[in-house]
Amino acid sequence: MLPAEVNRLTVQEAADRYVELVRAKTVTGGLSPATAEVYARDVATFVRLAGPDRVLDDLTGEDVDAVLLAFARKPDERRKGGVQGKDAGKGTGQSTGKSPVKSPVKSTGQSAASQARFRRSVSALFRHAASAGWVHLDPMAASSVRARERGGLRPERRALTREQAEGLIEAAGSPAAPPVEAAAGRRRRADQRTEVRDALVVLLLTTLGPRVSELVRANVEDFYTNDGVRYWRIFGKGGRTRDVPLPDAVAAALDAYLSVRAGGDGEKALLLSWRGRRLARGDVQAVIDRVQRQVDPGRRRAVTPHGLRHTTATHLLADGTDMDAVRRVLGHSDLSTLGRYRDDLPGELEVAMGSHPLLRRRRGPAGQAGPDA
Repeated sequence: MLPAEVNRLTVQEAADRYVELVRAKTVTGGLSPATAEVYARDVATFVRLAGPDRVLDDLTGEDVDAVLLAFARKPDERRKGGVQGKDAGKGTGQSTGKSPVKSPVKSTGQSAASQARFRRSVSALFRHAASAGWVHLDPMAASSVRARERGGLRPERRALTREQAEGLIEAAGSPAAPPVEAAAGRRRRADQRTEVRDALVVLLLTTLGPRVSELVRANVEDFYTNDGVRYWRIFGKGGRTRDVPLPDAVAAALDAYLSVRAGGDGEKALLLSWRGRRLARGDVQAVIDRVQRQVDPGRRRAVTPHGLRHTTATHLLADGTDMDAVRRVLGHSDLSTLGRYRDDLPGELEVAMGSHPLLRRRRGPAGQAGPDA
């Protein structure tokens, strides 16, 4: 039933109340702090585009469409200039003592994935507004502006091919020789070496596909051994946890890193900068880029941490791994979500049809069809 009388809040007042509720959900584990901040940021953008002093109940489907289009045209400045984390790359011989020069980046607006995320955030705001009696009707039902999410996926967010992924893993496992410090004329101290940590970061991202927030949030105590198998207890979205077994090569990389990890006994974070601080999200991209520079150019392609998550899902599924097992590795609650993380591989259909499971028994030892064919 419709409320007898709507509380005519302004857009700003409604947004403030809603964001306060969203952030309160992080206390009970209903939302992760990172997800709550994404909602808060999107709602703040919606307030600016819709007008803070307008009455929320006065907004129509056309008004919402205008906001969504305005957001789509907004420049995406997240990757401008390629500025990396503050100290993730320290001690790698790349510092020049000068401020990084930002190359001009053409503004292309928001990606389709960002547009879809923004629409979901606005939809959640109006769903709450309808149930709380702030609007008579949800205007999102009359909105027609939608982004084609898969078609707008940036190349660096798509899965690496097998050759590209193997090249990245090989480069991580065979780091370049540490550079000689120009000023001191000697190699860096052991506690300033980051190559072993970088190898672990790449292996975890490429083989297990965690969210970057899950990776930087990991603590040493989250890794344990049960019946001779190493596990990572991952604390994911919505307060959910999952225990994922580590492949032998990843477990070996973990042990190698823990043996040289610079942090003291009081530091819980698994991944540390050379200064002993927990890595930030932006630092992870710097690690990937640094390892990529060691990959043969023919097998190299720019990729983000999220692109490595796509890589994990794509190759596990292409290899015939059970879909529910892949869902549990990635930390999804619904199998249908896997579709967003599954990318096509070159020649995959040809290989599948060339070894069709229903025709394998009809082929002779020389690969020819049997006598009953």
